[in-house]
Amino acid sequence: MRQNELTTYTRGDLVISSPDQAVVLKLATLAIAAEPAITASGIPAIGEYWPGEGGVNGGLFPGGDKPYYLIVPTGSDAESTLEWGGYGDELNGANSPWDGQANTADLVKVDTSHPAAQFCAAFEREGHKDFYLMARREASFLEITVPEVFTQAYHWTSSQRSAHGAYDMGFEGGWLSSYVKNVERLARPVRRKFI
Repeated sequence: MRQNELTTYTRGDLVISSPDQAVVLKLATLAIAAEPAITASGIPAIGEYWPGEGGVNGGLFPGGDKPYYLIVPTGSDAESTLEWGGYGDELNGANSPWDGQANTADLVKVDTSHPAAQFCAAFEREGHKDFYLMARREASFLEITVPEVFTQAYHWTSSQRSAHGAYDMGFEGGWLSSYVKNVERLARPVRRKFI
């Protein structure tokens, strides 16, 4: 093997990569033998892949009227560095701290480009087309339950703060802040699963 060359094993959402081929083979063997942790109710443990749902179980979020599980896709295709968009425009919508689905719908229906929300709304996995850009309280919840599935950097939320700013969540330190909409941050789609 040449220096700086990686051996990579991929299965579903699992990617194992290392310059040490023996390490990759050992971890891949363990991964093949491991069964996802499924509770008696058939719901995977938090952080475990949820078969057929497009990602890992992010936990039961209290939501608005009815609690729902947040499903977080993993892998490099489930993340993109983009602007929030709409700098200088304050929308009447996209202000919910809880409802990322409604915020995303508000952002993608206006004339102004909102790349982070558009990326999330267009995302598809395992036949699901209902992904959206998480709201700030959903992001805060996921930073507690599954921070390890996020790149350790700031991620946009769909919650607008003003004409010039929107909320972002720092998954490397747990900081919720607001930043200017025309700066690039990571965008990661999520979806809901009601039980």
